[in-house]
Amino acid sequence: MQTSGSTPDEIINNAPEERKEALIKLRKTILDNLPAGFKECINYGMIGYVVPHSIYPAGYHCDPKLPLPFMSFASQKNFIAFYHMGMYADKELLDWFVHEFQQVSKTKLDMGKSCVRFKKPDQIPFELIGKLVSKMSPEDWISNYEKALKKN
Repeated sequence: MQTSGSTPDEIINNAPEERKEALIKLRKTILDNLPAGFKECINYGMIGYVVPHSIYPAGYHCDPKLPLPFMSFASQKNFIAFYHMGMYADKELLDWFVHEFQQVSKTKLDMGKSCVRFKKPDQIPFELIGKLVSKMSPEDWISNYEKALKKN
C-alpha cells in the first residue's frame, strides 16, 4: 500500500515508522544532488521531480497539463520504490547504474524498466543514488524524452 499525502512531508509522515528515516534520507539525497531546473512535487501520489512547464511548456505527452515527470519515490506495500525515467531512456546510464550497484551493494538488484525496489531500507545505496541523480540535467532529460517520442 502506497502512503498518501498532499505534500512530501505528509507522505513521509504517513509512511510506516520503520521506513521514515530512509525516506527522509532519500529525499535529502535527491534534493542535495538534483540539478537546477527540476521541481519537487507530488506526482502520481508519490514524491516526484519534474521538469516544470516554465522550462518545458509542452508538458507530459500523456497529459500536457502535467509537467514532464523525471524521477519519484514512494513507500509501497513491500518495498521502497525509486523511479528514474532517465535510466529507462538512456541505456548508457542504465548500464552505469547496474555496474555501480553491483560494486556497492551486497544484495541483488531488484529493478524493472525504471523502478528500483528496496525491500530493506538499510540497503539503499544513498551515495550511488546521489551520483545517479546528478547525472542528468533537465535539458538532458528533455532531449532523451523527445528522442524516445520521435521513435514511437
